[in-house]
Amino acid sequence: MEGSSSDKLIVVTREPEGIATVTINRPKSLNSLTRPMMVDLAKAFKALAKDNSVRVIILSGAGRAFCSGVDLTAAQDVFKGDVKDPEADPVVQMEQCPKPIIGAINGLAITAGFEIALACDMLVAAKGAAFVDTHARFGIFPSWGLSQKLARFIGPNKAREVSLAAMPLSAEEAEKLGFVNYIVDQNEVLNKARQLAGAIMKNSQDLVLRYKSVINDGYKLDLRQGLAIEKERGHEYYDGMTPEQFKKMQEFIARRSSKKPSSKL
Repeated sequence: MEGSSSDKLIVVTREPEGIATVTINRPKSLNSLTRPMMVDLAKAFKALAKDNSVRVIILSGAGRAFCSGVDLTAAQDVFKGDVKDPEADPVVQMEQCPKPIIGAINGLAITAGFEIALACDMLVAAKGAAFVDTHARFGIFPSWGLSQKLARFIGPNKAREVSLAAMPLSAEEAEKLGFVNYIVDQNEVLNKARQLAGAIMKNSQDLVLRYKSVINDGYKLDLRQGLAIEKERGHEYYDGMTPEQFKKMQEFIARRSSKKPSSKL
């Protein structure tokens, strides 16, 4: 286990099979973020991105909340700090991370916590969990992408309601809108996230990384441009393969074909 410099408020654990778990560990404050915690969170994702032993990352919060946003008692330190430094920006580091990131949403995800959830690739949420945008309520300008990403996930009208009226988005409604992948009992959130991670790790690691990249990069563009990126990267991938790699691909497919596929995660 590896802790952060801020009294292990950001805790990283690595499991032998390739799963790394990052835990925001300040439960008494509902995992609200201080500036040092943000820096440590960014450093954790940057390190895991470079760690070849890690294949999937799970992000969770200790206690009964995922993350209740920025610690407003230190708001000036957070918002007037060097917020343009990508090395200290956890959302930038999450977005640049090539590994799949699964958010384990065990409770409230408020403002910055909501934005961090949006930076995950998949979400498993507890029954009764909720996403809340309080930027407008407290006079905080969004800077981690919530104003742009949310509408693309749940539609502009619903996003306006969530953000302008500060109306909570329940995990159940978020699942119906396609934002949350799975809803489970609170004590099963991490187990379900690990189960999903295990399903990912059964597949070709190289292709998983490339697939995440082309999905995420293409989603920022219109369909025509996205299709062009897929075609370009596909040709580049196959053109670079050796006969030995094609043989290994065939062997991999043969092994997978001989096993009965599971119908559920």
